[in-house]
Amino acid sequence: MMIKQAEKKITVSKALAPRKVITANRGRRKVIRAKRHEPKASAIGLLKKKKYISEIDKDDVNNILAAVEYVEELYKFYKLQEIGDYMDQQTEIDEHRRLALVEWLIGVQYTLKVPSEVLFLAVHIVDRYLELNLVLPKDLLLLGLSAMLIAGKYEEDYPPAAEEYVTIASGRYSREQILGIEKLILEDLGWSLTVPTTYHFLVRFIKAAGADKEMENLVFFMAELGLMQYEITRYCPSMLAASAVYAAKLNLEMTPVWNETLEFHTGYSEPEVTECAQKLLSFHSEEVDQPRIAYWNYVSRARTF
Repeated sequence: MMIKQAEKKITVSKALAPRKVITANRGRRKVIRAKRHEPKASAIGLLKKKKYISEIDKDDVNNILAAVEYVEELYKFYKLQEIGDYMDQQTEIDEHRRLALVEWLIGVQYTLKVPSEVLFLAVHIVDRYLELNLVLPKDLLLLGLSAMLIAGKYEEDYPPAAEEYVTIASGRYSREQILGIEKLILEDLGWSLTVPTTYHFLVRFIKAAGADKEMENLVFFMAELGLMQYEITRYCPSMLAASAVYAAKLNLEMTPVWNETLEFHTGYSEPEVTECAQKLLSFHSEEVDQPRIAYWNYVSRARTF
């Protein structure tokens, strides 16, 4: 297997040869981030509550796991931790290869029945790794497998074992290869996995929307469609989550589509989410005409309830 990093190829044999330590000042490729849609002042929680904004946490006051005393501050912090673009720095892969990988990972989630937070964290791990490293096309699938393994270990009490990922990849990669890349990923990410993904914002914004199960499933479907498309990475995760809520409400012909409660808790006004939401709706139209794995994942989820 070959991993191309910092304009150099580092060969990892089946025995997983030791990797050179790459410091911040030597060997590390500098990433120049492209301009993107960043959260505005309102998006980091600077709006003042008004009397017509629903208190969406009132039913969770006695739920210690909901952490209602800190939830607003937590989401302000989440928005400050979002990451940037990277594909223009990649020389061997493009957005079509990324789309194929993410679609395949959605299929892995569907097959192994892992929770949504595992999928969103896995894609986040893939994007963060690609932001720092040049990866060869033949190693992209291996990167995705190892990212799913890491995300499962982080999010689940009893995650799928590495052997299950060997099986799901039809034996294309060995257990040792998957675990070897897992270590490289964790080293490059500084073992930091407590990061905001679109999933974190979806949970909050779905609550703010007062969504029923039908709407919740459709919101996740819209978000997964956005997750596959590299052009959506120019929108920060909170914007994708807010736009998925908006797109789902439009699709279900719900009124009002946006209100003061959603604006307060998402930090975005209706005009701010419209562009991204329209893109999600266009992806939805394509998906209905030519269903792919995200669609069947959504149908399966909808039938469960």
